[in-house]
Amino acid sequence: MNLEGKLLGNRYEIIEKIGNGGMATVYKATDKVLKRYVAVKILRDEFTTDEEFIKRFEAEAQSAARLTHANIVSIFDVGVDENLYYIVMELIQGKTLKEIIIEERGPLPWKWSVNVAIQIASALEVAHRNNIVHRDIKPHNIIITEDGIAKVTDFGIAKAVSNSTITAFGTTIGSVHYFSPEHERGGFTDAKSDLYSLGVVMYEMVTGKVPFDADTPVSVALKHMQEEPVEPIELNPNLPVAVNKIIMKALQKDTTLRYQSATEILSDLRKALKNPDGEFVEELSYDATAKTQKINTDIYGNIQDSENRKSRNVKKEGKFKTFVKTHKGLSIFLGLIILFIVSLGGTLGILSITNPPEVNMPKVVGMSKEEAQKAIEDAKLVFEVEKEEYDKEVPEGYVISQDPAYMEKYNKVKQGSTVKVVISKGQEKTVVPNVKGKEREEAIKLIEEAKLKAEVIEETSKTVKQGYVVSQEIEPDTEALAGDTIKIHVSIGTGIKQVTVVNVVGQSEADAKKTLEDLGLKVNIAYEEETNKDSGIVLKQSTDVGKVVDEGTTITITVNKLEEMKEVSVFVNVKSLLGGNIYEEDNDGNNTTDKKVKKVNLKVVVGTDTIYSEQISASEANLKAGTTKGTGSKEIKVYIDDVLKHQGTIKYSEMTSYTAE
Repeated sequence: MNLEGKLLGNRYEIIEKIGNGGMATVYKATDKVLKRYVAVKILRDEFTTDEEFIKRFEAEAQSAARLTHANIVSIFDVGVDENLYYIVMELIQGKTLKEIIIEERGPLPWKWSVNVAIQIASALEVAHRNNIVHRDIKPHNIIITEDGIAKVTDFGIAKAVSNSTITAFGTTIGSVHYFSPEHERGGFTDAKSDLYSLGVVMYEMVTGKVPFDADTPVSVALKHMQEEPVEPIELNPNLPVAVNKIIMKALQKDTTLRYQSATEILSDLRKALKNPDGEFVEELSYDATAKTQKINTDIYGNIQDSENRKSRNVKKEGKFKTFVKTHKGLSIFLGLIILFIVSLGGTLGILSITNPPEVNMPKVVGMSKEEAQKAIEDAKLVFEVEKEEYDKEVPEGYVISQDPAYMEKYNKVKQGSTVKVVISKGQEKTVVPNVKGKEREEAIKLIEEAKLKAEVIEETSKTVKQGYVVSQEIEPDTEALAGDTIKIHVSIGTGIKQVTVVNVVGQSEADAKKTLEDLGLKVNIAYEEETNKDSGIVLKQSTDVGKVVDEGTTITITVNKLEEMKEVSVFVNVKSLLGGNIYEEDNDGNNTTDKKVKKVNLKVVVGTDTIYSEQISASEANLKAGTTKGTGSKEIKVYIDDVLKHQGTIKYSEMTSYTAE
């Protein structure tokens, strides 16, 4: 279907197709109201025939639209035009992380990878805080802008797909390499599932490979559930120890041994940048974290104890592989059947063939803990207290939030699903610590130790070192309620590129100006005259060579500018200088009777240069004695027979000729 030129919702004009996804086609469009370019994601036809899916899709997209974060692709609008269901999003110029990994054909730089992971985790932190789980974190859903900023897209949409009975074959197969074990199994997925997927993405960035790969999606799923990954440091020996530990902790199959929140993994990732070989990654154990005995089952539904689980899984997989090799044709047929079940089942997982009924999710926010537990368990759901925290609005012992969130119209969940609640610890007073001038992590620690929350706002500063607190929005020693948020402003440095000044003395004015401007510096030009050097050459510069300055700093260069040489023609009226006495004399001093013109010696001196010295006829009235070049003025002297007959001044800028008479 050609949609170019179509106007959606009487507002968004389609310009061109810019991409295809598992469940939608993406177009570049113009927002006619706000006069800006946007990306419009239009659902494929096969997704528009399921009413239940459409309801979930709209609800999840609207929920995700409330997320505002620098590392999340903003959703502007959700709508339908005739049979076209669409999402209007921020238009991002860049490449997907998957494209970058493919182009690199090997490990990406570990620092770059950690920085990208920090941005993804930061996006997840905000989403999880708003009770939104992505459920499809993979490099294909992460866009790296031209400025190197990571943007996570498709928040909330994966849930709509997984909860629907519609066939999502392409989407499921494309994501299977990044699903958590509980997702592959069709179990309950939460924030920790996103962190597992982030671990897979990090693994792929630093090694160039996914941790588990196989010929079929079913085999990949089995590996996620049963096998331990090769540690990334074995594939990339240049990988720091701390980064390796972070990835392996994120990839723990048991959710209790995994990172428990995006905030936790964010903290470790930031530490890894500063101390890549540090021992700060906490390795959890079953004894330290388990509060209740967990009964584990394999993919066939057999109960296993924690000691024998791994060996039995290996045996099962071995039998499975032997069966496949022996019955190759049958295995292909069975594989297709399993994949068909996967595409139809969504949240049933890849191997489960049971479909528990849906039940109504009770709204428990605002209830006491006991009331909430009873309501959830009466609905045949599992009650779990995720955490307890202070809240100045919700009384102690009452529910602050629930996950999954209650929705007025679409509140169906699978029977047996876990509902996590956050319980209020009520109000508690505390004192705001002084964190100005503290290092970022230390400031956050001090605030959290005071039972407060820290919100970091990054800003440029010319006076405060990068990574240190510039200011805090609530003054130190102020009384506050536990759980309040304290905003701290942290320096990211000047934000201005630093430039090293180079030597331009001796260069021409044009070359020196271009050299400095190419470095991002501004140039001011002054002029001086130095007669012993060529005109137009740089004599000096205002800033020393090798000095580091901000981009945009003005450098003054002083250029030699000599006055232009002018030429003046010199004429001599010899007859006039002799007073008309031009004839030879007899022995008595009288003119000879035949009046013979006499010869005289003429010498013309300009400054220190003799420009004429010849014997000439005394009758010359307009003799050109030559030319002189110079600037300013020079003295001229005219001698006849060694007697000074004329003295004057030649002004080069005012005359083109001079006559001595």
